[in-house]
Amino acid sequence: MVSKYERGSVRPITRWGTEVMHHLNQPVTEFGPELQTLVADMFSTMDAAEGVGLAANQVGVDLQLFIFDCPDKDGNRVEGVVCNPVIELPEGKDRRLDEGDEGCLSLPGAFTKCVRPDFAKVTGVDEHGEPVSYEGTGLLARCLQHETDHTQGTVFGDRLSRKYRKRLFNEAEELASDYPEDWPITPMVAHEDEEVSAN
Repeated sequence: MVSKYERGSVRPITRWGTEVMHHLNQPVTEFGPELQTLVADMFSTMDAAEGVGLAANQVGVDLQLFIFDCPDKDGNRVEGVVCNPVIELPEGKDRRLDEGDEGCLSLPGAFTKCVRPDFAKVTGVDEHGEPVSYEGTGLLARCLQHETDHTQGTVFGDRLSRKYRKRLFNEAEELASDYPEDWPITPMVAHEDEEVSAN
C-alpha cells in the first residue's frame, strides 16, 4: 500500500532530556505551507528511523502534532496526522490492560514492558484543520497513546516504575554509541561480528 502522505527531508530526532520533550506543547493554530512541510519531513524521519509514530517535539518543534503509520490488530496499515489530539480511554468494566513492549525513537534502541489500556480513540484535526478520529486496539492503541503523551510532554519512561525506568536507561546507555547525534540523518552504526582466529 502506497502512503497518501508526501515525504520531505529527514530531520534529526530529539532525545529525552531535551526541554521540548518534557512540557505541554503549543496547540496548532496555523495550517499553511510551513505545517505541510513539517508533516512531510516527519513522515520521512519516521521512515528513516523505522518507527510507527512520531510527534513534532521529537524533531524539536513545540507543537501538539503527531503522525503515525502503524498496523492495527488485524495487520491493516493505518496512517494519519493528528493536531491537538484528545485521547479517550475505556473506563470501568470496559478497561482492559495490555503489558506490551514499548520503545521510543527519542530513546533509541531501548525497550521495556509498559502497561496501557488495550483500546484508544484519538480525535483532533489533520494538517489542513479538518476533523479526524482514529481508534484501535493492539499496537495501534499503544501508538495513539504514546504519541498523544508526547504532545503533553510525557515520555513513556514517566509511566514506568523506578526499577523498569532504570533498566530502560541502562539499556539505552549501552546502545548510545550505535545512534549518532543526528540519527537518523546519519544511519545507525552497524557492528559486524569480528571473527576470532583460532590460530
